[in-house]
Amino acid sequence: MHATNRTVLAAVEAAGITPRMVWLDEHARTAALAAAQIGCDVGAIANSLVFDADGEPLLVMASGAARVDTDLVARTVGAERVERASAAFVRTATGMAIGGVAPTGHPSRLRALVDTDLGAFVEVWAAGGTPDTVMALTFDELVSLTGGTPARVR
Repeated sequence: MHATNRTVLAAVEAAGITPRMVWLDEHARTAALAAAQIGCDVGAIANSLVFDADGEPLLVMASGAARVDTDLVARTVGAERVERASAAFVRTATGMAIGGVAPTGHPSRLRALVDTDLGAFVEVWAAGGTPDTVMALTFDELVSLTGGTPARVR
C-alpha cells in the first residue's frame, strides 16, 4: 500500500467513516476509466478537482458527468478568478498528483464545494490518493469528509 493511501485511510477513519477503498486493475486518470472499472455510472464518480481561486486552493468534488463552470464557482465562493490549477499547485495543496487526488488526507483542510449532482447517487466513488485507488462514500460522507459546501458547479 502506498503511503498516500495510508494517509487517506487514516483521515477517513479519523472522520468516523469506515473506509471502503478499492484497488483498480489499471490507473483510472479519468472519470470514464474509473466508472468502467468499477461498473458504475460516470456521474457517480466524484472527481477531486483543485482550482486556483484568487491564489488559494479550492477543492471541487464534481460529478464525473459534469464540466465545471468556473464562472459559477467563482460567484459561489466570492472569488474574482477561479481557474484550473497547475500540477505543482495541486501537489503543494494536496500532497497528491492529479489523477489520484483524494477528498481528504491533504496537509491542511481545503475550502471545498461538493457538486449537488452527486447527491442523486446512493454511492459515489472518489480517488483514494493514487490513480489506482478509489473509495466508496455516500454523498453525506463526502460532504462531511471534505467539510465542503454542497453547490451547483455546472
